[in-house]
Amino acid sequence: MLRFLIKRAPFKRFAKGFPIARVLVAAEIAGMVWVHLAKLSGPQRRRTLALLVKSRGRPSYLSDAERAELAALVAAVEPRLLAGSVARRLSPLPVPKRVLYGPRDAPARKAAAERR
Repeated sequence: MLRFLIKRAPFKRFAKGFPIARVLVAAEIAGMVWVHLAKLSGPQRRRTLALLVKSRGRPSYLSDAERAELAALVAAVEPRLLAGSVARRLSPLPVPKRVLYGPRDAPARKAAAERR
């Protein structure tokens, strides 16, 4: 399909100097990020955004309770699993499980084992 589009006149001019593979990889990563963000409900996503805006990138701008709430919301997104999934998808070599889930006694690894 991609070859078919590239051979057509409008896309041919566009594709000459444009790295299509990079765009496809970026779109795939964006899809993975969306899947992980979908683990939060709408109000949780809004609260996360509100806390991030309030902190302006500095945790000291938040109270202890807000910091703990933000940490819980970020943990629900499973950032380590997201990074490992992206690495697994882009890497030509197999990615070790410790990259995806952490050390053997990590809570994320236990939670992943329970989901299977």
